[in-house]
Amino acid sequence: MRIKICGVTDVGDALAAVQLGADALGLNFYSPSPRCVQRETAREILAQLPPFVEPVAVLVEPAPSEIEACHLKLGFRTIQCHAPDLAPIAQALAMIPHSSMKVIVARGIADREDVRAAQACIRLCKSLGLGPAAVLLDARVAGQHGGTGRSLPWKLIEEVDFGAPVILAGGLTPENVAQAIRVVRPFGVDVASGVESAPGRKDPLKMRAFIDMAREAAASLQC
Repeated sequence: MRIKICGVTDVGDALAAVQLGADALGLNFYSPSPRCVQRETAREILAQLPPFVEPVAVLVEPAPSEIEACHLKLGFRTIQCHAPDLAPIAQALAMIPHSSMKVIVARGIADREDVRAAQACIRLCKSLGLGPAAVLLDARVAGQHGGTGRSLPWKLIEEVDFGAPVILAGGLTPENVAQAIRVVRPFGVDVASGVESAPGRKDPLKMRAFIDMAREAAASLQC
């Protein structure tokens, strides 16, 4: 079970998440978000991460220059893209010399039509050569790109083959993550608001509880 703490905005929270056992950290570069991180802070965070913790650049409809900057100037190897049109992203990656960037495609889920759209999106990604490394499934909320605290209907995606590893997001908390894992059986889980004391400020006790509950639930599925 891979655990991603998303919306990290400072070095202290990043290092606390790592010490508590996070596998990946999401750094949000979408300026309207209360969890948007400054580029210099992002650089400081990446410089202090141990080698087996993956930093993920969270981008919303990114321009090619933004993708290139995240990779070449900041050192990200993985991007999480919220975008209706994936062709520009494929083109941008093709233009980066010697790029081995991995792409996590984010999709909002509210009904069965969204499930089918997510499956079609993965097929499109593969046809464009994007992979993807995983699909992140969040609650679909109009005008929002994650961090809403809303849960998606887990039963809708139970046993659905998306053609890529599933990272479950959307309203996860220490109280419900175990049940979510038992229902969906995802490759990984992603949390932002569910482990915060305020938007963009992580609570170490909530992070510890979330990670412990997720690990225990995943271990119980292997018994």
